[in-house]
Parts: sequence; structure tokens; C-alpha cells
Amino acid sequence: MVSKLFSGLDHRVGWLLEAAAFVASMLVVGLMLFLVLARYVFGWSVVGLLELIMLFGMWLYMLGGLIASRRNEHLVVDFVELQITDRRFQLMHKILISVITFLICVFFVVLAYRMLAWGMRRPQSTPGMGIPLWLPQASIMLAAVGCSCYALRDVICALIGLKRLKGEQ
Repeated sequence: MVSKLFSGLDHRVGWLLEAAAFVASMLVVGLMLFLVLARYVFGWSVVGLLELIMLFGMWLYMLGGLIASRRNEHLVVDFVELQITDRRFQLMHKILISVITFLICVFFVVLAYRMLAWGMRRPQSTPGMGIPLWLPQASIMLAAVGCSCYALRDVICALIGLKRLKGEQ
């Protein structure tokens, strides 16, 4: 029951992340194309367009990192993991890596929170369009919290796998 609930939630969150990343990527590409056409074809100087591209670019980068974390497709050095043949040691290695990743992600959350809180206390905005800088910073906070949740998921899954392995013996 709980597994089905989390699976459904993960599916919905995954769909939402991928839809938001698609929209952000289309906006980055479309705005960049418009910027090039405006400058070099029509000779227009559109104030603030680079700021919008930066905003959607930040969201795209952070959503992409979160999607990779969700799928366990982020950058991995798996030399040691590939050398381990015993299933129990593989799971213990996965637990160790997941715990380390979780702790680093929690540190990332703390740093992102401090940056976002500072940006809210001392609001700044972009010069051309006046976009508040906490908007792109919020993407960093979302990625930090999301990656922490997925790292915790990996710890729990590895612990469950180790428990099942012990039950089979």
C-alpha cells in the first residue's frame, strides 16, 4: 500500500519535473533564437532578454540535476562498485554512498537556504527587467531539497534490500 502510494507520487513528481524542464528548455531556446534574430537580423536591442534567459536557464539546470538524481543517472564513479561481487557488500557499499550523498545534500540545503534567506532579506533585482534574484536562487533551493529527498530514498531502498537479503539467508 505504502509502496504503491510512493510509486504513484514519484510518477507524478517525475512527470511534473520533466514537463517543467521541457518548458524551461523551450523558453531558453526560443528566447535565445529571438535574441539572435532581434540583434543581427532586425538590429533591435531588447533590454532584459538575457536576464530572462538566465532565469529560465537556472531553472533548467537545477531541474535537470533533480531529474538525474531521481533516475539515479547523475555523475557516478563506479570503479569500486563494479569490483564488488558479493551482493551483501554491494548493498553495504550502496548504503555508504547513499548516506554520504545524503549528508552532502543536507549541507547543500543549508547553503541554499542561507543564500535564499539572504536574498530575501536584502532583495536585489536584475538591472534591465527588475527580476528579483531570489527567483533563480529558488531553483537552487528546490534542487537541494529534491536531491536530499532522493538521496534519502536511496538510503532507505538500500537498507530494505539489505534486510531482504538477510531474510533470504
